[in-house]
Order: sequence, then structure tokens, then C-alpha cells
Amino acid sequence: PRQAAADGGYASRENLSGAKACGIRDMAFHKKRGLKIEDMVRSRWVYRKLRNFRAGIEAGISCLKRAYGLGRCTWRGLDHFKAYVWSSVVAYNLSLFARLRPT
Repeated sequence: PRQAAADGGYASRENLSGAKACGIRDMAFHKKRGLKIEDMVRSRWVYRKLRNFRAGIEAGISCLKRAYGLGRCTWRGLDHFKAYVWSSVVAYNLSLFARLRPT
């Protein structure tokens, strides 16, 4: 990928240089931990966009864990696990579509 966003726990100069070596142009960590924004990304605008994108993803994951049971899978086996995750994501998407439907 050209751009990536990661948790603040991964923020380090070594991880930044490793990401840049893999071809990632813009790498945004949630917490800067001594890194300058200009070293991570091209501009502050790009940093803000990547940080907010990651925050939105985290909100979706939190909702799936809290309201749709993805905090813990009680079904055994890989096929059952896949079915559990699939059904939770489909239920989440259906409820999201129902809320976004124009009235």
C-alpha cells in the first residue's frame, strides 16, 4: 500500500523506517512518540486523514465486538469461526443499511 495507519503502540523510528523500506510513502501512527509528522507523511492534512480513517475503522470494530458478539467466538473449528464472523458482519451491515435508508 502507499499509505498506512497504525496504533500508537507501534510508533517507533525502526517501524517507520521499515514501513518506508517496504514502499509505504505515508505511515501515520496514532501517537507520535517523538516522531515528527513530516517524517511520517507528506503533510499534516494527510496525517489527519489517515488518523481519522483509522479511528473510523476502530469504531466499526468496537461496534462489532460490543453489539454483535465478535468479542468472543464460542463456536469450535475454523469453518464455524468463519461462519460466526460472517454472520456478525452481515447482521451489522444490514442494520447499517437500514439506518441509512432514505425516508
